[in-house]
Amino acid sequence: MKILEWWPLVGAETRDWLIEHNGEPLRPNVIADIMAVTGGTTDSEWWAAESADGPQLSDAAVDWIEAVANDEEPTGE
Repeated sequence: MKILEWWPLVGAETRDWLIEHNGEPLRPNVIADIMAVTGGTTDSEWWAAESADGPQLSDAAVDWIEAVANDEEPTGE
Protein backbone atom coordinates (compact mmCIF):
# COMPACT_ATOMS: atom_id res chain seq x y z
CA MET A 1 0.00 0.00 0.00
CA LYS A 2 1.41 3.37 -1.01
CA ILE A 3 1.68 6.26 1.42
CA LEU A 4 -1.02 8.26 -0.37
CA GLU A 5 -3.38 5.34 0.30
CA TRP A 6 -2.61 4.82 3.99
CA TRP A 7 -2.07 8.47 4.91
CA PRO A 8 -5.80 9.34 5.20
CA LEU A 9 -6.50 6.06 7.03
CA VAL A 10 -4.13 6.55 9.97
CA GLY A 11 -5.25 8.63 12.91
CA ALA A 12 -4.82 12.40 13.02
CA GLU A 13 -2.38 11.97 15.92
CA THR A 14 -0.17 9.76 13.74
CA ARG A 15 -0.31 12.18 10.80
CA ASP A 16 0.50 15.11 13.10
CA TRP A 17 3.43 13.23 14.63
CA LEU A 18 4.78 12.28 11.21
CA ILE A 19 4.65 15.92 10.11
CA GLU A 20 6.20 17.28 13.31
CA HIS A 21 8.91 14.60 13.46
CA ASN A 22 9.42 14.03 9.73
CA GLY A 23 12.59 12.04 9.04
CA GLU A 24 12.98 10.85 12.64
CA PRO A 25 12.84 7.19 13.70
CA LEU A 26 9.23 6.09 14.13
CA ARG A 27 7.64 5.62 17.55
CA PRO A 28 6.04 2.24 18.28
CA ASN A 29 2.50 3.68 18.34
CA VAL A 30 3.05 5.32 14.93
CA ILE A 31 4.31 2.04 13.48
CA ALA A 32 1.34 0.21 14.99
CA ASP A 33 -1.13 2.66 13.44
CA ILE A 34 0.50 2.41 10.01
CA MET A 35 0.65 -1.39 10.20
CA ALA A 36 -3.00 -1.59 11.29
CA VAL A 37 -4.21 0.25 8.19
CA THR A 38 -1.78 -1.39 5.74
CA GLY A 39 -2.47 -4.90 6.93
CA GLY A 40 1.13 -5.19 8.08
CA THR A 41 2.70 -4.53 4.68
CA THR A 42 5.84 -2.44 4.34
CA ASP A 43 6.08 -1.11 0.79
CA SER A 44 9.74 -0.54 -0.05
CA GLU A 45 8.84 2.77 -1.72
CA TRP A 46 8.03 4.36 1.63
CA TRP A 47 9.56 2.03 4.21
CA ALA A 48 13.31 2.30 4.73
CA ALA A 49 13.32 -0.47 7.34
CA GLU A 50 15.46 -0.48 10.46
CA SER A 51 18.27 1.96 11.06
CA ALA A 52 20.59 2.15 14.05
CA ASP A 53 18.05 4.51 15.66
CA GLY A 54 14.96 2.46 14.83
CA PRO A 55 12.50 2.05 11.96
CA GLN A 56 12.35 4.93 9.51
CA LEU A 57 10.52 6.00 6.39
CA SER A 58 12.29 6.30 3.04
CA ASP A 59 13.63 9.61 1.77
CA ALA A 60 10.80 9.66 -0.77
CA ALA A 61 8.20 9.24 2.00
CA VAL A 62 9.87 12.00 4.04
CA ASP A 63 9.69 14.27 0.99
CA TRP A 64 6.03 13.32 0.45
CA ILE A 65 5.14 14.19 4.05
CA GLU A 66 7.06 17.47 3.80
CA ALA A 67 5.02 18.42 0.73
CA VAL A 68 1.78 17.64 2.61
CA ALA A 69 2.99 19.68 5.60
CA ASN A 70 3.70 22.64 3.29
CA ASP A 71 0.25 22.40 1.66
CA GLU A 72 1.90 21.38 -1.61
CA GLU A 73 0.79 18.64 -3.97
CA PRO A 74 2.86 15.57 -3.06
CA THR A 75 4.31 13.56 -5.91
CA GLY A 76 5.05 9.87 -6.14
CA GLU A 77 4.47 7.30 -3.41
